[in-house]
Amino acid sequence: MTFRPLHDRILVRRIESEEKTKGGIIIPDTAKEKPQEGEVIAVGAGARDETGRVLSLDVQVGDRILFGKWSGTEIKVNGEDLLIMKESDVLGIIEVQAEQKKAA
Repeated sequence: MTFRPLHDRILVRRIESEEKTKGGIIIPDTAKEKPQEGEVIAVGAGARDETGRVLSLDVQVGDRILFGKWSGTEIKVNGEDLLIMKESDVLGIIEVQAEQKKAA
């Protein structure tokens, strides 16, 4: 099954957080908070303004984003837990520095 968001909605895959702290303490699943960082895997065509013109979205497929703790609606597509949310729920795009890209 494929899924295509409509209008100004985006489909996001959560990026799991670290399982242990910098000090080496392992965080159990019951104490973890849901990650607020994700990767955009699909975007809608865009929102319409008052004149009916389609305004393209600022986020694109592949962007790493930061979103609010209670943002979006959880859905399951092909057995994978994903989030669908409006672009306005996105707090910002995380840009990876060029040095980090070379290391990867």
